[in-house]
Amino acid sequence: MGEFWPVPDALAYLKGGWRVTRSVRDLAGGDLGRFEGTTLFGPLEDGGLLHRESGTFTWRGVPRPAERTLRFLPGPGGAVDVRFADGRPFHGLDLSTGRHVADHPCSADLYRGEFTVRDEDRWRTVWRVRGPAKDLELDTDYVRAG
Repeated sequence: MGEFWPVPDALAYLKGGWRVTRSVRDLAGGDLGRFEGTTLFGPLEDGGLLHRESGTFTWRGVPRPAERTLRFLPGPGGAVDVRFADGRPFHGLDLSTGRHVADHPCSADLYRGEFTVRDEDRWRTVWRVRGPAKDLELDTDYVRAG
């Protein structure tokens, strides 16, 4: 196949458990952090998937527990409407070509995410965050668990 692996139904693809590794680079200050953990995409009562990520984030040599929850709701044509846990919109996600770019403005910052699917068991996100006080890159690899 090509460089990207097309996914006609993003929710069906994401469902289940994933091992997660993430590097976080502060491009302004030079600090480097690392997250290691798991992400579980489980069913929501009203349809869609609940994304629950948990693990350990190490920043400046200090490890601490970290977690986040997102809601992945059905969108048109196999795409997804990604929302924060409280229901606020985050971004759309269409993996039909195996690649998607999403923007999320947050106060004075802009989050730009690139999602790429490598094959049936591996995908990746790279978020670039720019703003008055932020210049970050978050690079995350997902590998299907078991």
